[in-house]
Amino acid sequence: MSNGDIFVGEIIGTAILILFGAGVCAAVTLRYSKARASGWVVIAFGWGFGVLAGAYTAAPLSGGHLNPAVTIGIAIDTGTWGKVWIYLLGQLVGAVLGAVLAYLVYLAQFQANVRKVGTTEGTADEPVPTLGIFSTIPEIRNPVANLITEIIATIALVLPILAFGLTKGLGESGITVLIVSLLVVGIGLSLGGPTGYAINPARDLGPRIVHTFLPIPNKGTSDWGYAWIPVVGPLIGGALAGLIYHVAF
Repeated sequence: MSNGDIFVGEIIGTAILILFGAGVCAAVTLRYSKARASGWVVIAFGWGFGVLAGAYTAAPLSGGHLNPAVTIGIAIDTGTWGKVWIYLLGQLVGAVLGAVLAYLVYLAQFQANVRKVGTTEGTADEPVPTLGIFSTIPEIRNPVANLITEIIATIALVLPILAFGLTKGLGESGITVLIVSLLVVGIGLSLGGPTGYAINPARDLGPRIVHTFLPIPNKGTSDWGYAWIPVVGPLIGGALAGLIYHVAF
């Protein structure tokens, strides 16, 4: 794979991933969305389908990593680091692009960024916080616990992805990406409750940058004090998964 193919493939694939993922979060969160308040299961499957669409699209160009933790895990296992920076740069650019596209899809809803709430005097408009549409927010803010969650959840993603390569016939059958997408759904349902399961530094950092600069009314904080955890945790998890795979398999 050429450097150009890798860069373009990771941009396109990661943009599709974030378009689906941020899109489903917007659909569930924003007022005047037909999917409003449809819940966590919908979000988990939306992200899984984002992986499915993005990885299948990018696979012919770059292999469809879409995630720095996956790229780092593969590099640690194989010892091949020469193209890692191209993957990581493409993933970050794609994540920014995908977040902007999701914003444009829900532009009218973002502009009407309030919800009706009951008061003693009737109803009133209240701003809808929007960071959770773009990036992760912990339910309980505990840096040590949040970091541990992201590390373990990312190992649960990257180690099976590496092991799938040993499963005879799986790659040739073309269903590896489908299985990975279901894996992401499973991680969301089982391990996503504490932190929102970033498990992908680009997935959290790129959209957080976009949230900071987008002209969203009443958008609330971008919470940069927490932002290091969904970057560092998945990178540690991806590295540990690569090391475990290299030693054990």
